[in-house]
Amino acid sequence: MAEIRTAHLFKLKLVAAAPQLVGTTPLGERRVVEVTDGTFEGARLSGTLAKGGAADWIMVRPDATMLDVRLVLKTNDDALISMAYRGYRHGAPEVLARMAKGEHVDPSLYYFRTAIFFETGAAKYDWLNRTIAIGTGDRPPEGPVYDVFEVL
Repeated sequence: MAEIRTAHLFKLKLVAAAPQLVGTTPLGERRVVEVTDGTFEGARLSGTLAKGGAADWIMVRPDATMLDVRLVLKTNDDALISMAYRGYRHGAPEVLARMAKGEHVDPSLYYFRTAIFFETGAAKYDWLNRTIAIGTGDRPPEGPVYDVFEVL
């Protein structure tokens, strides 16, 4: 089997509002978090989060937190790109407790990974419509930070 190679696409920094509890289901506790602001910066594309409609539909399970995020990126040259990702964050209970208290915890102490897909009508960024990306995350108190990698 061939080795999977990646190339760094951009760093994404998001600002999130307080989670809103939707309810408890057999799968866990459903929360919706509005993503209120953000920036992304990379060699091939950079910009900000387009205003409105960005949210994370989190499922907090006993063993992991599942992320289901939809946002719209606005590039510095005004192209709009839909970005959708799902992922997991989990770790030792004492590490997650520190994060819940608002501490910044070294991301090497927990697992935070995402699978990312894009959609755009912008000709310059059409290549994203056929690109799978993965992300590694960090969760400082001010909001999630991702390094996003194109799978080559």
